[in-house]
Amino acid sequence: MKLASLLYLALLTLTFGAISKSPTEVELTTNYGTIIFRLYDETPLHRDNFIKLVDSGTYDSLLFHRVIKGFMIQAGDTKSKNASDTVALGGSDLDYRVPAEIRLNLFHKKGVLAAARTGNPERASSSTQFYIVQGIIHTDSSLDQNECRINKMLARHFAVNDTRNKPLLDSLEEARTVKDTLQIKTLNDSLTKIVDNYTDFERYVIPELHRQVYKEIGGSPHLDQNYTIYGEVISGLEVVDAIAAVDTTRPDRPVTEVRILSMRLISR
Repeated sequence: MKLASLLYLALLTLTFGAISKSPTEVELTTNYGTIIFRLYDETPLHRDNFIKLVDSGTYDSLLFHRVIKGFMIQAGDTKSKNASDTVALGGSDLDYRVPAEIRLNLFHKKGVLAAARTGNPERASSSTQFYIVQGIIHTDSSLDQNECRINKMLARHFAVNDTRNKPLLDSLEEARTVKDTLQIKTLNDSLTKIVDNYTDFERYVIPELHRQVYKEIGGSPHLDQNYTIYGEVISGLEVVDAIAAVDTTRPDRPVTEVRILSMRLISR
């Protein structure tokens, strides 16, 4: 067995060591096949929200509305159930957000289940929209590049939440409200300079164990430490690959619909 495979098994042991003896599992049936998730106890707010939505049938008949081969497949837009081919999707969910639960030990390896979100400063998650990572196999060089991307996103997050920058952000919001395009550009340029030079945070280093998994099974590491991961596929990765391979039209919507037929809890 390859060293990376052994490390991956060790990682699973570490990941699930603190999880209860009967972890929650969810069966997602699509017109392309069935996927089974195991939900993480390390992210209880997202776990419980997902269970609630599955129990209520919220996901039944919704579409996978965004598919990017080599990256991820996304579903959960509440208006996608009866949407025509021409309706823009991706902007609808329920009227609340789930507080971020970003954990150092959870990362975007192939098959993880994670929460989509807007660019809100709190990094709070969409109430309903989720994605499943497909990703690609990485090299040390590409992981170094992704580590830089992660830290750029972290720099922006911490800069935007730095109270010293609040006056600028308030002015930017006001300019957007009145649609002052020149002022928006000027203030955005100022914010970009602040973010590019922001260092008042602990830089993230991709752990060696994560690197080995990314080099063995793949994933989308540039999202690490910026989105909440709350589960992973334990059966049906071939279905994820099949969905990721479908033809799409702009903006990344499958030409032939990929639909969630049902979701149900199979253990809790």
